[in-house]
Amino acid sequence: MAEPIVFNRRRLLLGQGALALSATLAPLFPAWARGAHGGHHGMATGPDAMAGIGDALSGERIALTIGESRFAVGKRSAAAVSINGSIPGPLIRLREGQPVRIDVTNRLRESSSIHWHGLLVPFQMDGVPGLSFPGIDPGETFTYEFPVRQAGTYWYHSHSGMQEAVGLYGPIVIDPATPSSASYDREYVLMLADWSPLHPHEIMRQLKAMSGTFNMRKQTLSGLLAGRDQSAKERFAWAGMRMDPTDISDVTGSTYSYLVNGHDSAANWTALYAPGERVRLRVINASAMTNFNLRIPGLAMTVIAADGQDVQPVETDEIQIAIAETYDVIVTPAGAGPHAIVAEAIDRSGQVRATLATQPGMVAPIPPIRSRPVLTMRDMGMDMGGMKGMGEMHHSMAMRDGANAPSVKMGPGVAMIAPMPVDRLADRPTGLEDVDHRVLTYADLRARDANPDHRTPTREIDVHLTANMERYMWSIDGQTISGGAKPIPFRLGERVRVTLINDTMMPHPIHLHGHFFELVTGDPGHRPRKHTVNVLPGGKVAFDLTADAEGDWAFHCHMLLHMHAGMMRVVTVRREGEA
Repeated sequence: MAEPIVFNRRRLLLGQGALALSATLAPLFPAWARGAHGGHHGMATGPDAMAGIGDALSGERIALTIGESRFAVGKRSAAAVSINGSIPGPLIRLREGQPVRIDVTNRLRESSSIHWHGLLVPFQMDGVPGLSFPGIDPGETFTYEFPVRQAGTYWYHSHSGMQEAVGLYGPIVIDPATPSSASYDREYVLMLADWSPLHPHEIMRQLKAMSGTFNMRKQTLSGLLAGRDQSAKERFAWAGMRMDPTDISDVTGSTYSYLVNGHDSAANWTALYAPGERVRLRVINASAMTNFNLRIPGLAMTVIAADGQDVQPVETDEIQIAIAETYDVIVTPAGAGPHAIVAEAIDRSGQVRATLATQPGMVAPIPPIRSRPVLTMRDMGMDMGGMKGMGEMHHSMAMRDGANAPSVKMGPGVAMIAPMPVDRLADRPTGLEDVDHRVLTYADLRARDANPDHRTPTREIDVHLTANMERYMWSIDGQTISGGAKPIPFRLGERVRVTLINDTMMPHPIHLHGHFFELVTGDPGHRPRKHTVNVLPGGKVAFDLTADAEGDWAFHCHMLLHMHAGMMRVVTVRREGEA
């Protein structure tokens, strides 16, 4: 077991350093993350689940300790932040309707925090330093206390600095108060992540110096001569706009290792099953900067929940799971396998394989990485096909015309405004437009239960996701919190339609704390409820929000470096008559 790290807080606060024991080189994996090789054969689904599986933490009182450590993948290692001595952190397993008190002790040399991603908690318990509470100082303990109001798959992570990227994250499973309608024989948590030995502050520094520093798969002259990717005319057009159609991800497999439950492909994390069993996979994208394409070649997945909320079952072959999203799927392997669970980075710069198998030691083959995607004019918000039947045009087709976005504060941080963004909720996600199998879209999702609020929104607002990608400047409506942006105001209980418009060339997973919203797609009354939505490049997404949680809430892109660069605002919910 890792030894605890002990700090002299008085000396630390005086700026005279801290005394600490040496950190462990390789944090122990919690039982839920070890796979078959660690003796973990899936979590029980009956009454035994609440008794704890392996080292799952349950009950009304839980203790977490944040500490220093090191993490290694292959021959690469770096300083890290662990929770209870492990990366990922321990599984927290609760039951809908119970109260819980979670004591979080900080053994770092810096302030820390934990945010309960997707949980409906009082804003004082939300865990965002400087917004909902001051943070947890070195050597101090903060007690989070809240009722558990929901069931489903969620996760927790730091909202302090870049700690999330260096290990401070873990899963949450909340069992329903009444038996679930989903039938399955065993279940596993699959926590996807990216990791680099470069500290995220160094990654940010390099991106500020040259935004494409990690993009090693740009178009080449040899590719042009071979007839690959864009034509010469298209390349000159994009170059004239100073835009790179291969700039899919800021940080790529050139520095990242991709992980499942803390393991790379060589470690072959394995989930066991018996032929014919229904296996529930609770998939969480805990990455800092990577959207993943998830598939199990030759095995269909039935989606039963998104962001912890039950949906009407829908069968698919591939899911693009954005950063901070969760999806629950059921698979039924018929034979002995093994089956590869493949999480491929959206830009195809790398992937990670886990294995579904009937016995330990089986190895599923790793499929080759597919060709990297290339952006199109549709990703620029200039899809001419979307203009048909629209009658007289009132939009300029210039790439930086503020008249197309009156709410945006124009400045050096806004390099483009999408001239003609279109609703892309039914679009296949970036890079999966032409694959020859089924791909999940948001339009495929239908809530299992009726939406709780059927009121028509009383007002509408547009929110623009803005950037100067070349200078690595990110914002919302051209504004940042550090630049003095005012909160986005809502009245308690009001119903508002919010339209997110992506004026950049990258997808953005936008997360709203403290609330669920209904995506404006499909049949009214059973629209999918989510807390995070991925907005495709040059596209827009509308959702209906009932502002039912009083307080100040973070609203941000969950790409960690985008958020830290400025793509974050505050949503404030106040009673009528309150400022």
